[in-house]
Amino acid sequence: MSKVYEQIFIGIDVAKDTLDIAFRGQAKTTQFANSESGVKAFLEFLAQFKDRVAVVLMEATGGMEREVAQHLCLAGYAVMVVNPRQAHDFAKSLGYLSKTDATDACALAQFAHTLHHSDKRDKLIMCMPSVEQELLQALVTRRAQLIVMRVAESNRRAGAHRSQRKSIEIVLKVLNAEIKKTDAEIDGHLNKHFHAKLDLLKGLKGVASATKAMLMASLPELGQLNHREIAKLVGVAPLNRDSGKMRGKRTTWGGRADVRAALYMAALSAVRHDPALRVCYKRLRSAGKLAKVALVACMRKLLTIINAIMKSGKPWEANHGYPQVA
Repeated sequence: MSKVYEQIFIGIDVAKDTLDIAFRGQAKTTQFANSESGVKAFLEFLAQFKDRVAVVLMEATGGMEREVAQHLCLAGYAVMVVNPRQAHDFAKSLGYLSKTDATDACALAQFAHTLHHSDKRDKLIMCMPSVEQELLQALVTRRAQLIVMRVAESNRRAGAHRSQRKSIEIVLKVLNAEIKKTDAEIDGHLNKHFHAKLDLLKGLKGVASATKAMLMASLPELGQLNHREIAKLVGVAPLNRDSGKMRGKRTTWGGRADVRAALYMAALSAVRHDPALRVCYKRLRSAGKLAKVALVACMRKLLTIINAIMKSGKPWEANHGYPQVA
């Protein structure tokens, strides 16, 4: 009779220079360098448990987790990358009052076990981005960084001493050139690798190049989820806060902030130029909704439209409305 081994759940606390590894049920942690050689050593160490590892879980840490997560996926492990706030709240619920890399890793290992046995497991497992999507994400991220630097330099210009304004102008000129170059690279990449999807959105008001790039780079789930799921994923779904006799207002929170910011700018344009969204916005405002609430509703409607178009594979047509797909 073959021996049945217990499943292993692993939590990884990712720092800039280190990876703290915890196995559920074990207080002792193991540390590896957060580098190419360190990740390789970790995978060699993990190979002895490969058939028993159920889930490896880590927090999203601004990209520092990307290398180890991708290598784990390529090696065939089930990987979850979760929102830090959710992980911290879970750790507090377990009574972890101190915060160290080791205790964080132990809490993440327990969180891996909990999520593995939840009905959301399959949706939380990380999917490897394609090479094209990964490059597009890098370009979009770099463009956002350049924009932040340009805004900072522009703000400094007004209060700078006149002897330093020439320096600021030189930096702004360099930043503008880099932004222009990055925009051209993004457009070329979209046309080469994502033209089939983007052709479906031609003519849809408000959805310009920047929005398309963000959707293709940061929302690969478009067309694969229903309208409620995609809205929650982005963070534009109204969530209730009702308990007992308390009845609160519906609020939106969480989700993917970069996608939400792109949709906000798209919705601002769409409520002016798209007939359906303009009517939607005016109806909500006439009903007494605040301008921000009405605009978020239009963001959700625009996202639903884009998701339906991607799911149906039918291009948007102004004279025939939008495809009705749940």
